[in-house]
This record gives sequence, C-alpha cells and structure tokens, in this order.
Amino acid sequence: MFEIPDKKLSILISADKIAARVKELGAEITREYRGKEVVVVGVLKGSFIFMADLVRHIELPITLEFMGIASYGDETKSSGVVRITSDLTKPIDGKHLIIVEDIIDTGLTIDYLLDNLTTRHPASVKICALLHKPERAVKQVPIDYLGFNIANQFVVGYGLDFAQKYRNLPFIGLVEGASE
Repeated sequence: MFEIPDKKLSILISADKIAARVKELGAEITREYRGKEVVVVGVLKGSFIFMADLVRHIELPITLEFMGIASYGDETKSSGVVRITSDLTKPIDGKHLIIVEDIIDTGLTIDYLLDNLTTRHPASVKICALLHKPERAVKQVPIDYLGFNIANQFVVGYGLDFAQKYRNLPFIGLVEGASE
C-alpha cells in the first residue's frame, strides 16, 4: 500500500468504479460526436491517466492534443494565478474540442482555458472532468461529462498529485490531514 509521510491515505473511489464510469463517459462521447472532427485536449499533468483510459473508450477517429496549465505548484490549493506552460501544437479552427481535466474545484483554471481556446474559433468546446468539487466553485463552468462529484477534500491518485507524487495510484485516495 502507498504511504504519504505524516498523512493517512484511504480509498475514496476504487479503480473498478473509476473504470466503469470512464467506459460510460467514452460511450456517451462516441454517441454525441459521431461524424464530427474531434480533438481531445488533455490538461497536463493531472489528466493524462484519465485521458488515456477515456480515449480508448471513444470509438471515433479523434486526434489528441495537450496543454500544460499551472495553478497549484506544490500546494494543496489553487494559487488563483493560471499560466500556460505548454500550448497546443495544431490549429483547432472549426474542430470540436473536448477538454479533459482531472479535477475542477474553483473553476478558475477551466474558465481561463475556455476563454483562451474559444478565441481560436473551434466549432464547439465541451468539458470532461473526472472529479468536481461543487462546494469550492468560485466560477461556475459547464461540465458536460463528469465522472464524480466529491466533497471538499484533498485527493490523490489516478493522475492527481501531492507535490508531484502519487499520480500513479490506481484509485482516488483521500489524504487525511491535508488541508484544502
């Protein structure tokens, strides 16, 4: 079992439950986007595991892009300052975008990203998030495809980190003793 020094880790969402929900999301996206040119945009680093599993369940000829966005650093809560650390490599004009995010809490990062990407003239932009913390919302953003709502707790695993560690956990773990 994984350990986090000076903190207790428990399973909040099991690997099996995540796998089942990701499969459902992939099927939903497949139904909605049949016949459209789709670009799936993963927000690095946290979304990479979720996105990899998700796209394997999307039965369409999609293309993949990534954006690096920073708002946390090594802290357990957002700094509120958003910056692009890595941008898209191809134009997205006229294409249907699905932004894949690991977690949406305050909504500030995804709102910034939506504003930025819509200036590039895509045909549509939708958001797919693994996790959402509704009680932390500062900015309301549309989440078109959602894995799970969770309480205002600090979580790691399945791509989410604590000081860049624990992304490799196969489940969503609750870090007890970490303030959010």
